[in-house]
Amino acid sequence: MKTQSPDTSFEAEQVLIELLRRAPPWRKLGMVEDSNHSVKELLMAGLRERFPLDLPGVLRRRFADLWLGPDLALAAYGPHWVAA
Repeated sequence: MKTQSPDTSFEAEQVLIELLRRAPPWRKLGMVEDSNHSVKELLMAGLRERFPLDLPGVLRRRFADLWLGPDLALAAYGPHWVAA
């Protein structure tokens, strides 16, 4: 039987799935929150690397484009600020 990850055995995956099923809702939400936090940190690190000269506000606006999508970011925050 095929697993979700090629480096995980079927038996190990079954144990993980059972542990996730037994976890209380607050624990599952905490796991999602931790994952979102990690993704946001990685996203900001990537933006800082790609745009090292951008001001923090510009980086946050770029982040909004990636996290929310350009249409929602535009509606929420307005157009990008460009230095004169």
